[in-house]
Amino acid sequence: MNNTEDQTSINKVKKLYIIRHGETDLNKNGIVQGRGVDSDLNKTGREQREAFFSRYQNIPFNKIYTSKLKRTHQTVDGFIKKGIAWEQLPGLDELAWGKYEGQKSTSELREDFKKLIEAWALGHYDVKVEGGESPNEVYIRQAGAMKHILAQENEETILICMHGRAIRLLMCLLMKRSLDKMDEYPHQNTSLYILNYNGKDFSIETFNSLDHLQ
Repeated sequence: MNNTEDQTSINKVKKLYIIRHGETDLNKNGIVQGRGVDSDLNKTGREQREAFFSRYQNIPFNKIYTSKLKRTHQTVDGFIKKGIAWEQLPGLDELAWGKYEGQKSTSELREDFKKLIEAWALGHYDVKVEGGESPNEVYIRQAGAMKHILAQENEETILICMHGRAIRLLMCLLMKRSLDKMDEYPHQNTSLYILNYNGKDFSIETFNSLDHLQ
């Protein structure tokens, strides 16, 4: 698949703040958490949320976009309560991990996951877990979500809260790179990427920052 097929050419300058959601108990305990698991932030996640809000509350965001999953809503709750316009897009949901979701990390699961990542690194983007999604399937819904976001008028500064694997895939989409490069975009809970859009291309201003937690 050509990763530039669905990119919009609408000439609008935008700045995107893209963060991963805060920690959940499933994150903490190494349990697989995909699109089908709608978990809450834990105490650490709420502290991460407050730290992020404290650091970035004065950024003049025009719009907030999140996935449909409540861990993203909870992470940007402080901004939502300020009255900033908010929209949920299923295209920003985490990759569905199918039969792995809700499962504890075992040696067998880790081996299966390793094989899956290796297949993706070799360019087999249609490979997926039973009952889950492939990178190509996530790419298609992300491309639709980004086309919608970039088409909006009067939204120059945007806050997007989403998920770990989904962020890896989205960064490939936005930077027009093949999906085998997804693991070059690390993430932690509430880590931040800031991207500038000139109406045609994206550039990275801030790469995977956790400065707000220092």
